[in-house]
Amino acid sequence: MQKKFGQNFLVNRSSRTRLVDALGIEKGSTVWEVGPGLGSMTHEILERGAELTAFEIDRGFAAVLRDIFSEYPNFSLIEGDVLKTWEKEFTRAGTPQCLFGNLPYNIAAVILGDFISAGIRFERIVVTVQKEVALRMAAKPDSEDYSSFSVLCQWGYDVKPLMDLAGGSFWPQPNVTSRAVVLAKRSDWPRCSSPKVFMSLLRGLFSSRRKTLRNNFTAWMALRSEFTGFSKEFPEQILIEAGIDPSARAETLKVDDFLRLSDTVVSKWA
Repeated sequence: MQKKFGQNFLVNRSSRTRLVDALGIEKGSTVWEVGPGLGSMTHEILERGAELTAFEIDRGFAAVLRDIFSEYPNFSLIEGDVLKTWEKEFTRAGTPQCLFGNLPYNIAAVILGDFISAGIRFERIVVTVQKEVALRMAAKPDSEDYSSFSVLCQWGYDVKPLMDLAGGSFWPQPNVTSRAVVLAKRSDWPRCSSPKVFMSLLRGLFSSRRKTLRNNFTAWMALRSEFTGFSKEFPEQILIEAGIDPSARAETLKVDDFLRLSDTVVSKWA
């Protein structure tokens, strides 16, 4: 195992079963598994009849996986960094129903953010991440953990904690507590006229947490080619039209507030 990849493997068997149960898979379900390691949970998913594609960055583990699951027709392996390989697989096979994995702690938020930002719409996601990341995913407005990542996750999914896992549940044992999280797809996604604008706006409004929405929104507009030579008052007018207090800060807004502002912005380009 190459330590640089930050992989820790769940050795608690009852917890593994509970995680796979949370996927709600049946025969023929399609699943992407990120970081299968030696394939303990991979085996259980395959035994339930799912069509599974595993993304494994560690060459040693990839070789073991090929050997163990060579006789499973419902198993395929993609060796390499999932962030660099998923798009090719998506182009080939489309979006699977489920995403599953014990995500490397150092890039868990990056992996999830990459999928959501790209518009990949899994029916269900069951992942184990560092507890701090899980708290950010489910955080509510006006809380310390609330961020653009919180809004991004809750924009497309209902986020629910499944269980906490102490360090002793893993090998090697991490010095952090992990949390398994279930993300169920919202039926009303994307809930805005332009997901691209929404995501850009989200990054802009959270760019400086100490600044007001008036300041961050004005700075974001100044970088957009669609807005040129606007008056000093124009950004505030848009915020007010969207029903948002210009003197508030991004961490006080609900997901629907960001969506409403995004649609108001797009309407000004028409």
